[in-house]
Amino acid sequence: MFVGSYPLRLDEKGRLALPVRYRELVAGGMVIKKGQERCIYGLTMARVAEQSAALKQMAPADTTAGRMHARMSFGSMVEVEADKTGRITIPATLREYAGLDRDVVVVGVDTRFEIWDAATWAAYEAEQEAVFAAMESEGMPTLS
Repeated sequence: MFVGSYPLRLDEKGRLALPVRYRELVAGGMVIKKGQERCIYGLTMARVAEQSAALKQMAPADTTAGRMHARMSFGSMVEVEADKTGRITIPATLREYAGLDRDVVVVGVDTRFEIWDAATWAAYEAEQEAVFAAMESEGMPTLS
């Protein structure tokens, strides 16, 4: 499970050192891809397989929405492998999509992690905190 928020920096070659806690989780392979709200999603290969199966159940491939979702999701995926120091290289196309320059925040979101431009994340977090604090429930199942 990916949890926590980590302010980090990209180097001049677009490399990012993954949080130590995440490195073991992605040891079996991973992809990065375009995410909603102009961030990058990081997924394990097992999660990609789960999403593929779910997509087949959700939207038939012969619908416009199904084709668009599959193209945008799988078409933007890039398989990446962490080097011996735990760094991944984020391709220029994905850095451009998410507006990543130097300062980033890596955010754990259960079955994936997200990579945000630090300023964009700060603005999003500030906007959403008031909404979250005012919610009547946690928006998650309660455990007995």
